[in-house]
Amino acid sequence: MKRATLFSAALLALALTHQATDVQAQQKEKTVTVGGAPMYPSKNIVENAVNSKDHTTLVAAVKAAGLVETLSGKGPFTVFAPTNAAFDMLPAGTVENLVKPENKATLTNILTYHVVAGKLDGKAIWKMLDKDGKAELTTVQGEKLTVWKKGKDLYIKDSKGGDAKITISDVHQSNGVIHVIDHVLMP
Repeated sequence: MKRATLFSAALLALALTHQATDVQAQQKEKTVTVGGAPMYPSKNIVENAVNSKDHTTLVAAVKAAGLVETLSGKGPFTVFAPTNAAFDMLPAGTVENLVKPENKATLTNILTYHVVAGKLDGKAIWKMLDKDGKAELTTVQGEKLTVWKKGKDLYIKDSKGGDAKITISDVHQSNGVIHVIDHVLMP
């Protein structure tokens, strides 16, 4: 009986030490705060996004499209992540309609239009710009986005001519990088 109790106590101590080490490691990581929550480079895109109060609509859409497993995968991915306010700019009822099961293909098409294969931080994107201050990126969905600069800011033009400003860049993840944007991109 004593041996079992000692063994249980040792396992508990080991678990608590491991948990404390994880917390200490996360505290040492260079984080960016998005939506009131620190984004840890040791966590993947989905693990971080679920903590951002500014991205609840995006997270719900990713779940409805069945992309959680993909965006939790190895990657690397560059994600242009629209805020809740960006989704709110869409015509009334658009989001509610898109998350319906019968519209999964359309929703997936829109969401994958916000993802580029590879890890493109802000510095890498700036280096890609041509003499006119523009660069084309091919999305996972297959269509192109045009990145362009205005002063010290980067914008993204979608295929319909809409622009989104990168408001927070270089939110590093274990499987890529997120850039927060202020509009939803439309293929």
